[in-house]
Amino acid sequence: MSVTASDIPASPLSSDELYLVDSHCHLDRLRQGGLSEQEMDDIVAAARYNGVKRMLTLPTTLDDMPAVVALARRHPEIVYALGVHPLTPLENEPSLDELRSLIERYEPVAIGEIGLDYCTDEQGEYRIAPDIQRERLRRHLVAATEARLPVCIHTREAREDTLSLLKAHTDPDVGGVLHCFTGDLEMAREAVRMGFMISMSGIVTFHSAENVRELARAIPLDRLLIETDSPYLAPVPFRGKMNQPAYVLEVARCIADVRGISVDEVIMQTTANFHRLFNRVSAV
Repeated sequence: MSVTASDIPASPLSSDELYLVDSHCHLDRLRQGGLSEQEMDDIVAAARYNGVKRMLTLPTTLDDMPAVVALARRHPEIVYALGVHPLTPLENEPSLDELRSLIERYEPVAIGEIGLDYCTDEQGEYRIAPDIQRERLRRHLVAATEARLPVCIHTREAREDTLSLLKAHTDPDVGGVLHCFTGDLEMAREAVRMGFMISMSGIVTFHSAENVRELARAIPLDRLLIETDSPYLAPVPFRGKMNQPAYVLEVARCIADVRGISVDEVIMQTTANFHRLFNRVSAV
């Protein structure tokens, strides 16, 4: 797959001092999905062309860490987190001491993607038992708080347990983000009260997602982040294509439209928010 100018929108950035951040993507998934090293270079170049100068990539398992670190070493625009996704099956759960050791070894800028996902299959079965998910999340939260690292939280059909664990095991001065958020406004407000930010993905552009656009209107701008969650959830007008960090621009455009403000304002504030939360990431 090569990336051409037709694959990305024209950049709206009015100043070289402005730049976008993709606060949540899975670039290792793109590599594991069969893209060559050159094609990955094209993905990063397309993002850079579109003004995206920082990309936070998140593993779904600790086994992914070497590939994630290799991407970051090749591309200075990429920074990385460390963690196990709630739906990743494991033979052995990492202990708290193991997480501490891996944080010291890899020096991530955040812990994630972690969280709770209580969606069930057609037979009503959980993919990973809730008690296993809760203990996995608790250990990651404790390790993150000890290391003074923000957390990137996946939450689906698990509102009360997510909020309960965040209240018990996070520090508001460190905080984190509810990523790709599609929950209710009261959950978002409760998270904000605990020092969290709320991240909007390409879902905000979907024609059926008026509820998410309502969230984008209501959440304070100084608590918003934008993301792609690539390679998933490509925004309009790129539905059906493999998502990539260059497309985070469309998320910014949509939020600007629904709030009645300029794209520049959305870009400036969400980039500032990113660096305030992920304070180990250097600014451009």
